[in-house]
Amino acid sequence: MYSIGYDIGSSSIKAAIVDLNSGKTMGIVTHPEVEMGMTATQEGWAEQHPDQWWEAICIATQNLLAQSNIPPSEIKSIGIAYQMHGLVVVDKNYKPLRPSIIWCDSRAVDIGNQAADALGTEYCQEHLLNSPGNFTASKLRWIKENEPEVYSRIHKAMLPGDYIAMKLTGKIQTTVSGLSEGIFWDFKEHKLADKVLNNYGIAADLLPEIVETFANHGQVTQSAAEQTGLIAGTNVSYRAGDQPNNALALNVLNPGEIAATGGTSGVVYGISDQANADVQSRVNGFAHVNHSKSAPRVAQLLCINGAGSQYAWIRKQLSKENTSYVDMEKQLSEISVGSEGLRILPFGNGAERMLNNKQIGAQYNNVQFNKHSNVHFYRAALEGIAFAFIYGIKILEGVGIKPETIRVGNDNLFQSATFSKTVASLAGCNIEMIETTGAVGAAKASGYGMGYYKSINEAVSDTNTVKTYTPHTNKNEYVHAYKIWEHDLTRLLG
Repeated sequence: MYSIGYDIGSSSIKAAIVDLNSGKTMGIVTHPEVEMGMTATQEGWAEQHPDQWWEAICIATQNLLAQSNIPPSEIKSIGIAYQMHGLVVVDKNYKPLRPSIIWCDSRAVDIGNQAADALGTEYCQEHLLNSPGNFTASKLRWIKENEPEVYSRIHKAMLPGDYIAMKLTGKIQTTVSGLSEGIFWDFKEHKLADKVLNNYGIAADLLPEIVETFANHGQVTQSAAEQTGLIAGTNVSYRAGDQPNNALALNVLNPGEIAATGGTSGVVYGISDQANADVQSRVNGFAHVNHSKSAPRVAQLLCINGAGSQYAWIRKQLSKENTSYVDMEKQLSEISVGSEGLRILPFGNGAERMLNNKQIGAQYNNVQFNKHSNVHFYRAALEGIAFAFIYGIKILEGVGIKPETIRVGNDNLFQSATFSKTVASLAGCNIEMIETTGAVGAAKASGYGMGYYKSINEAVSDTNTVKTYTPHTNKNEYVHAYKIWEHDLTRLLG
């Protein structure tokens, strides 16, 4: 028995087939091989047409079936992970009325700020866990204000994953987790955020029917089957945003567990059983995939823009041609903790939410010309990013998340023992590196949604831990280096 999982990003679509009996991944494909384009007709805008995703889904599915040589009739369920915070609006014929306003589009910032002022800080923190900000609800209000002729024709407004599920099943639905990422969900009342909708003048019936995250979301229609190569009647039984789904794939489901990624940007995604808000809105709270009123599972998401982007810049500027990250790791391991006083603040990739949206740029402190070489910069760069992760984890501790385990994928910055050991030592917990992907996680989750597994824990319990980083027994050097770095940051922030 097999399941397919999709991971719908803004760059590409990943698809995976998983054997539910063994948990083994039978094939993974990515389409397109080059990044999907996005349109930016004005500065700060970012749009993609939803049918661009659907076309990629169709091609990826056909390629995956051909690669794995698994008959479509053996595919029993489908799971969908998707880029968060996007907006798709369709008419009564289920046709998109305009391109999707995607996650990195910032046109609705002012609208969100005005709503936050009108709703009040106390309401936003207690009921939404966030300021309305630049999330999906604010983007829908932007259409109402700026494209009234489009708004008047909207039948339903949905998230990117809801649209793909609709293309597969013909049903327009969403989840509590999805509504929370759009700032449409009231955590305190456990229902739609009527006060937000009323403030924006948005009718509740523009939002889709709410279904459980793991449930029967419908079956593949004959039309969708013809386009994808699947068979009609295949169950769609799971959907979630990419960060909640990544956490699920890493078996991060319970309070105290944290999922982290260290790509171009860094993400720390921690689980709590308390619906708390950060008073400075430096992190965002969403309903996790297993959240319920009786057993809250609230995810607090922290994003660090200046992560892998900084280390890649250091490599490009300071290393010799053809120097790999593995080469850099070997060289920097000879430098002691603290990089002999060289300190780097990695915030050179735009405004940082965890720094109250300040854009402070990267800072290189205490450079000694007669002491420091390019290798010192390698280590200081990794330490600076690791310290930024710890600074963020301390913010998460303020909203009730005390890290017990950090789980990461087998890629990017966490492949560096120096980086991972620094984070583990300062966080005071193990870092477990898991061999999985978002598409694989979505496939397994759909198996639970269709009833194959007894619990979601069972669905992802067979994850393969390829490496574990433990805290250093004597972390004094790490603590000392971090405190100096933190002092640099505090002074810069004023």
